[in-house]
Amino acid sequence: MIRLFLSILVLLLVAVSVSEAAPKPKKVKCKDKKFPACRNKDLYCPDTCLRGCFADCSSCQAVCIPPPPPPPKPRKVKCKDKNYKKTCNKDLYCPATCPRTCIADCATCQPICPVLPPTPSPAPPTNSTPSSPPPDGTEVAAGRRVRCKNKSYSSCYYQEHRCPAACPDRCEVDCVTCSPVCDCNMPGAVCQDPRFIGADGITFYFHGKKDQDFCIVSDTNVHINAHFIGKRNENMGRDFTWVQSLGILFDNHQILVGAKKTSTWDDAVDRLDLSYDGTPVSLTENEGAKWQPESAPGISISRSRDTNAVVIEVEGNFKIKAAVVPITEKDSTIHKYGINGQDCFAHLDLGFKFYSLSGDVNGVLGQTYASNYVSRAKMGVDMPVLGGQVEFASSSLVSTDCAVASFKGTQLSSSNSFQYANLKCSSGLDGRGVVCKR
Repeated sequence: MIRLFLSILVLLLVAVSVSEAAPKPKKVKCKDKKFPACRNKDLYCPDTCLRGCFADCSSCQAVCIPPPPPPPKPRKVKCKDKNYKKTCNKDLYCPATCPRTCIADCATCQPICPVLPPTPSPAPPTNSTPSSPPPDGTEVAAGRRVRCKNKSYSSCYYQEHRCPAACPDRCEVDCVTCSPVCDCNMPGAVCQDPRFIGADGITFYFHGKKDQDFCIVSDTNVHINAHFIGKRNENMGRDFTWVQSLGILFDNHQILVGAKKTSTWDDAVDRLDLSYDGTPVSLTENEGAKWQPESAPGISISRSRDTNAVVIEVEGNFKIKAAVVPITEKDSTIHKYGINGQDCFAHLDLGFKFYSLSGDVNGVLGQTYASNYVSRAKMGVDMPVLGGQVEFASSSLVSTDCAVASFKGTQLSSSNSFQYANLKCSSGLDGRGVVCKR
């Protein structure tokens, strides 16, 4: 009996010692003030990690693996381009994909992640004799050299690119994607038979009628008409048309820009016609040459090439790139224009950028910038065509009488010496030829 009692006593002592030796679960607490319901609440480590757990405040549980750290506080950025001070003057917060490195895209008034430049590959071994760099301009096979000149895009700023083969001398760097883009392929472009690219990036065509004027942008602070010239295509029942000139109205001023009539094309001969408030504008034939009226220094017209290309800018309102381009025999053959080598017609390829449009802007191109715009062009076809000849028709190049007009500035006299009635022109971009037979 005594032996049985001693055995039971030994077993009890062993059980007590084992229970005392087992570790107790560690107690942890959430200390994040962002989780008041869980803050300072006792949480006990699970069996799998009795003495080494962590407090997960979001689930209010004790866990063995530490929770991920909270995302960094998003950086606040602002548009610093004075041209957009009316439309983008607010704080923008970086997205989760780049919470501390974003930049402000003033045109869309959105924060965007910068595009990092590609990692350069190791340079191949070179000969001891150094080679001279290829010349600038269109002589080189890879195209004209262009750079991003917007310091807001530090990862792309001043990187050199070459224009694509489709537009070897007419492109610019999209600093957001850090890649060269043909001028006629960017939103706001009007080129060819007229091919429009709206603010939404959707391409459509508006044929209008030859020898008539149409409102392409109308808002309270700017009104732009385009004069269409063309050639009748009897087989299609419509005109081949191109934009020959623009009438630009803003405040109490007007700028006219057009392509002069030409029979034989020569890149070195300037075919631009410019006037400001009825007075001809003359620019020296050098890239970078600039003209500004003394009474309005915020207005400028400058050459982007030695001849046949200018940039028209009104500070805080708009920037327009205009280039005179010819039609080629190749173009005529491909599109069946019916224009032979005896007549090499010139017209304008255009690129628009606006800084302070309202949500009610209208016009062939302007409507795509409106706040409630829904494209009327039929998608899924080779040439989605937009109608509206009646609502966009204007009585002259400088009139504001189209049905959708909303311009509040002063309309100047429509009588001027700007000649355009018998000009005919076409385009040769997108790899279809850009020069005429000389």
